[in-house]
Amino acid sequence: MGKQRLEAFSDGVIAILITIMVLELKVPHGTDWHALQDMWLKFLTYVLSFVFLGIYWNNHHHLLQLVTTVNGRILWANSHLLFWLSLVPVATGWMGEGHLEKLPTAVYGFLLLMCAIAWLILQSTIVSQQGPESSLAAALGGDVKGKLSMAAYVGSIPLAFVSQWLAAALYVSVALMWLVPDTRIESHINRIGGDGVRE
Repeated sequence: MGKQRLEAFSDGVIAILITIMVLELKVPHGTDWHALQDMWLKFLTYVLSFVFLGIYWNNHHHLLQLVTTVNGRILWANSHLLFWLSLVPVATGWMGEGHLEKLPTAVYGFLLLMCAIAWLILQSTIVSQQGPESSLAAALGGDVKGKLSMAAYVGSIPLAFVSQWLAAALYVSVALMWLVPDTRIESHINRIGGDGVRE
């Protein structure tokens, strides 16, 4: 089957998740700077989660550039990723409302880890369907950034019980690492020409 419905569904889910998160930001009670004091941490956790969802949306778009058809395994792997992403608003709200307390911060790291694992499963499932000699397999290579991200998340979970701010710094570091454009797939497409999909 074609990939269009999978792309449209995934785009819609991620858009809804961002909408849910922004609706959790309440209007300040008051009109001076003091009214914003209780909101700054909630806003920063919203920004961080918005960036993470944006990264997943961008990478999802790039990943599917080298895919023409999907099968049932890919559909389920994609749904598995969307399941973990759908919990981002809850974890974001808890960490922000909890003012970066230990458990909410650790749970946020666990959720990011599960999203990263789900992404790896989706990526591997697509590569398996496309074949080890496919354009996608060649473009992905060793996926160093993905491995570094997972290591950071694994480390952040116990670290949150020692220093929540250091754990949060790890989350921000991973987000900043992915904000640097990942050009592996686009570069590969440019090298082989066309849309990058071999017939």
